[in-house]
Amino acid sequence: MDSSPPLVVFDLDGTLAETAGDLIAALNVVLAQDGIAPLTVDQARVLLGAGGRALIERGYAVAGRSVDRDRLETLFCDFLSHYDAHICDHSHLFAGVAEALDRLEGEGYAFAVCTNKMHAPSIKLLAALGIADRFRAICGQDSFAVHKPDARALLWTIERAGGDPRRSVMVGDSITDIATAKAAAIPVVAVDFGYTDKPVTELGPDRVISHFDDLADAVATFGLGREPAR
Repeated sequence: MDSSPPLVVFDLDGTLAETAGDLIAALNVVLAQDGIAPLTVDQARVLLGAGGRALIERGYAVAGRSVDRDRLETLFCDFLSHYDAHICDHSHLFAGVAEALDRLEGEGYAFAVCTNKMHAPSIKLLAALGIADRFRAICGQDSFAVHKPDARALLWTIERAGGDPRRSVMVGDSITDIATAKAAAIPVVAVDFGYTDKPVTELGPDRVISHFDDLADAVATFGLGREPAR
């Protein structure tokens, strides 16, 4: 009989925390190096969700520009340096996160994070937000040889957290999270307030919530607390 608790695996940016202000500020620092005008948070929110390199490439694309691989790596290092120094200037947890974790923990659930943010800044941000110690595993884009939407990133996060895929659920905000969960045959709850250029209701998640107050009830519909069939 499996003694591991049911596991809720969260995306980070746009799911647990509103981080757009700090991420886009770091993006604008690197865009300015090539004379590209800064983007507002409203303009750039939809560019988020696939990691820093993708964000830079998307930022250049908005300006009708492209960036080669070597230049991208230089810009990415600069992006990380600025972001690390300003990782929580404006970022904050979404309303109800702490209360949702408390309720789920009281119902026997454990937690992990599977994000396309790099591993070290993920830990630093979650620590600054006061919840890093709530997670059995925090896995970033560089934690494994693959990253979301590759299903293995989620499955290996679950393994690292001591969970069972048959008793796990993903919570995210974008097509990346939904596609990852589906590829791993794991149910997925989507929040509708995150970083996506298309409404999550159109992306096929199993459940959609508009506030973390609704998360525990959504997770309960999957029956994860039951022992898996043998």
